[in-house]
Amino acid sequence: QVQLVESGGGLVQPGGSLRLSCAASGSFFSINAMAWYRQAPGKQRELVASITTGGSTKGADSVKGRFTISRDNAKNTVYLQMNSLKPEDTAVYYCNADITYYSGGNLYAYWGQGTQVTVSS
Repeated sequence: QVQLVESGGGLVQPGGSLRLSCAASGSFFSINAMAWYRQAPGKQRELVASITTGGSTKGADSVKGRFTISRDNAKNTVYLQMNSLKPEDTAVYYCNADITYYSGGNLYAYWGQGTQVTVSS
């Protein structure tokens, strides 16, 4: 059974920084793309940033220049460095990973349990 465990959320003042981490554990062959999503109260879940195995990244326009996604393939971990945080960044942040169980196998999407990020003075 694959688990994604997130950490690093919390309360921060506007303009502050937080770093989220998400570690994958369990028995699997490989992790393909990894990503961070967020969901604010009353809104749909949205993609924040994604990263391929090779390190290519994409990010939402709302976070470009402020958030950076990275990964450590040896640790099966993805990170989200969030700088210059704004109140509108307040949301539950979810980690996502596409995992295969054997070479050339199907991709299965897994989600973390979510971590709360609150930006408020």
